Parts: sequence; structure tokens; C-alpha cells
Amino acid sequence: MTATSLAPSLAAIDGIFRALADPTRRDVVERLTAKQASMSELAAPYRMTLPSFLEHMKVLEGAGLVRSSKVGRARIYQLEAARLKLAEDWLGRQRTLWERRLDRLDSYLMQMKEETPE
Repeated sequence: MTATSLAPSLAAIDGIFRALADPTRRDVVERLTAKQASMSELAAPYRMTLPSFLEHMKVLEGAGLVRSSKVGRARIYQLEAARLKLAEDWLGRQRTLWERRLDRLDSYLMQMKEETPE
């Protein structure tokens, strides 16, 4: 894969991590894992104005983590779990990379220990 072919997915991952960097937005994502909810239900626990809360929802929606639809007069939000999978996959690749590096370091240090006369 070239850097240009990775660009869209890296931009998506950046957006996801940026969206999840805020504790309010992380909490909303956690709450939406249980069930979909209206804007007023989601905003109720927070001590902020509805327009301020709406900005949080726009960030989550822009990152593709939530999707909204109009049902009657209410806007209903639901989690887009597949987008979280992008971040999970990225983290998994990083974990694998560092595990390999640490295994190589461990092997190298063991080899050094065996070669060092006591």
C-alpha cells in the first residue's frame, strides 16, 4: 500500500481519535452502545446548553461515529460501530508492531547475556 492509498483511512482514524479525545463525546459513544437515543435524552446529563451539546454531536457525526435521523420532531442518534473498528484495527496493528519490537529486543538482550562472560 502506498501513502496515498492509506490517506483516506488515516484521515478517518485521525477524525475518530480527535472525536474521542473529549470525555463528553466518549461518554455519549458509551451510552449509545446500549441503545439509540434522542438529542434531548443524550444532552440531559450534561450541564451545558443544547447548542454546545449539539457541537459535540456534530463532531461525532462528522467522524462517522454516530448517525442521526429525524423521527417526527425528534433527532435520534445511533452508534456506527463499524467506525470504531477502524480505530480498533489501527491500535491492534500498533500493538502487534510493538510486541514484535519488544520480542526482538528481548532476544537481543538474552543473546547479549549469554555472550557476556561472568
